[in-house]
Amino acid sequence: MMKKVYPDAAAALEGVLFDGMLICAGGFGLCGIPERLIDAIQASGVKDLTVASNNAGIDGEGLGKLLRSRQIRKMISSYVGENKEFERQYLAGELEVEFCPQGTLAERCRAGGAGIPGFYTKTGVGTQVAEGKEIKNFDGQDYVLERGIFADLSIVKGWKADESGNLIFRKTARNFNAPMATAGKICIAEVEEIVPVGSLDPDSIHLPSIYVNRLVLGAPYDKKIEFRTTREREAA
Repeated sequence: MMKKVYPDAAAALEGVLFDGMLICAGGFGLCGIPERLIDAIQASGVKDLTVASNNAGIDGEGLGKLLRSRQIRKMISSYVGENKEFERQYLAGELEVEFCPQGTLAERCRAGGAGIPGFYTKTGVGTQVAEGKEIKNFDGQDYVLERGIFADLSIVKGWKADESGNLIFRKTARNFNAPMATAGKICIAEVEEIVPVGSLDPDSIHLPSIYVNRLVLGAPYDKKIEFRTTREREAA
């Protein structure tokens, strides 16, 4: 069995990064994002990136770090409402953005991983999402053609893995990580714990090792709060 475990994120990314590449990044907001791999990409200085991700983190966290360092040229995203730097760059014409409904984005990545070049969906018909795309009528209803996404690299965050790369995601962190993982020519996963092969219940594995090329232990993690709301303290 080929050794998949690397000593750190920088080592796992060695020989993989290049300017202008397309990266699929797992996670939802700050939940289930590959923090260590994002930091290593930032430190590498690679630029002109296109990144497909549900959103772009927040200012200074997650993919927001790569926006701040101007390493991202284009984002393929669904929700970007809590990143002021994203907004500033987009409105200034410094960042290209392809908005994509969440379900469509997940399916585009799943399709790419399955070798499906495109599919039809009703989502977005009659809106700006459909502009410039082929529309086809099936049984009296219009559908828009969406292209599958096949990336140069997938970076994902898992909860637990065995040394062969079988992954388990924890709760909401399962979100986009699984479809993103399958969509890349190379998939690198960071996890909180690595256990010996045979330690995981086969029925509990969310992503088989065949999809994971490289693995790195990212723990410990400091859970960051994406958006905190408080109320004023009542007078005694």
